[in-house]
Amino acid sequence: MPNPSRPRAAVLAATAVLMASALAACGSDSKDVDPTSQSLSWKDCPAPSESEGGGPAPSPLPGGATWQCATMKAPLDWGKPKGDTIGIALIRAKTSGPKDKRIGSLIFNFGGPGGSGVTTLPAFGNDYAKLRTRYDLVSFDPRGVGRSDGVKCENDAQLDEYFQQDAIPDTSAETKKLVGNITQFNDACEKNSGTVIPHVATTDAARDMDLMRQVLGDDKLHYFGISYGTELGGVYAHLFPKNVGRATFDGVVDPTQNSEEGSLGQAKGFQLALDNYAKDCTSKVEDCPVGDTPEKVKAKIAKLLKDLDSKPIPGVFPRELTQTAATNGIAQSLYSKDFWEYLTEGLVQAYDGDGKILMILSDSMNGRNEDGKYSNIQAANVSVSCADDKPRYTPTYVRSKLPEFRAASPLFGDYLAWGMLSCTDWAVPGAAEHPDVSAPGSAPILVVGNTGDPATPYEGAKKMVDALGKGVGVRLTYEGQGHGAYDSGNKCVRGAVDGYLLNGTVPKANSVCK
Repeated sequence: MPNPSRPRAAVLAATAVLMASALAACGSDSKDVDPTSQSLSWKDCPAPSESEGGGPAPSPLPGGATWQCATMKAPLDWGKPKGDTIGIALIRAKTSGPKDKRIGSLIFNFGGPGGSGVTTLPAFGNDYAKLRTRYDLVSFDPRGVGRSDGVKCENDAQLDEYFQQDAIPDTSAETKKLVGNITQFNDACEKNSGTVIPHVATTDAARDMDLMRQVLGDDKLHYFGISYGTELGGVYAHLFPKNVGRATFDGVVDPTQNSEEGSLGQAKGFQLALDNYAKDCTSKVEDCPVGDTPEKVKAKIAKLLKDLDSKPIPGVFPRELTQTAATNGIAQSLYSKDFWEYLTEGLVQAYDGDGKILMILSDSMNGRNEDGKYSNIQAANVSVSCADDKPRYTPTYVRSKLPEFRAASPLFGDYLAWGMLSCTDWAVPGAAEHPDVSAPGSAPILVVGNTGDPATPYEGAKKMVDALGKGVGVRLTYEGQGHGAYDSGNKCVRGAVDGYLLNGTVPKANSVCK
């Protein structure tokens, strides 16, 4: 979600990314070898690397089985399949069920773009225990992410400063400084990862997934995509419709929108989530500590952010909680209803001059560990987004759009509008206005939309179904809160998704779970 560089559909696992790390590297060798013939060397997973977020090695699975990791070699440039290679880091949990009931591998992408699947899958592995009865659970660090030759931009000290900047400029001088900071960040990406950034587009990752399917020994790609993972899945289905097996999209990106429309949609989505939070807080039996009515809650938050613009408060020492960091932290807390209590506590403390909780939430969004080390989630997020998205915006254009964004969200509008500048000076041209996900001939794809989703608004689910084409997308609605639906624990959603992935039972189109 919103960060000073790029507002894209992030996954709820942004918090799990704090416990992550990275695995692979770009090879310089050129080998005339068919990449589909390679054998993977699976070994117990090491602790996540710094670029994946750090932390301990994944805990053993129930029953004592271990998570296994391997590196798949893929062409760095799919236009030159016999040229240099890039290592794609994989993780798997082998099926817990009988071998004769095994369907194949179920490949996960948890979103971002920029999220490490190698660290996220173990963090949420228990949620998918039922799916593991018939699948090997598999995920990966997409190219440019974590161990898959993760994009490197600025160092930790520079990133601390970057995420403290005023990303909501009020004057021409502040705008000039913001543009300069973004240019400096983008130049660092080109300097440190110039070989990789031309080859991290979603189409490249989709081709990697089809290679993965073949190397894993599957005739069809069985897939679970969340948030940006739905866009990746849609692009895969477009490129390889006949290779789609059983697939589910959850927390669905609207594939018909360009980057400006996507940012505006997120402004509306996060405003809706904030409205729902305010209503929930004030409807409790006890008094809501941040306001008596929903309007007072939102007004008080707006005043806090305005005050922080001119006078930051202590955050996580030695850093202060700025307007930008507070906005980012509030957005992070809206990804799940489970985080709302932390938002309430963080706001109460901020009103008393202590910004620690809101800053911790912001750090989580940005991939910063307690020790001050950053994963490469934001560098990868910008790199993939700018490789995908053709539009490039100017400060003058953004300023002309501020009224529209403010109407969509008084709280998040400015922040998301100015975030459109992130690709303006990017070294690689963007591919298209929006992804092509039309997939005639594909097997059915279950598309799950959440009516209260802040990061990927509900309307995107229908747009995805329509764009996939007749007879492909099957929409399921969850009337709930938070980003995504399956991990909400709702029994109806889980029953429908499990029923399709495990048994091939396609739910009735436009079914509703409450």
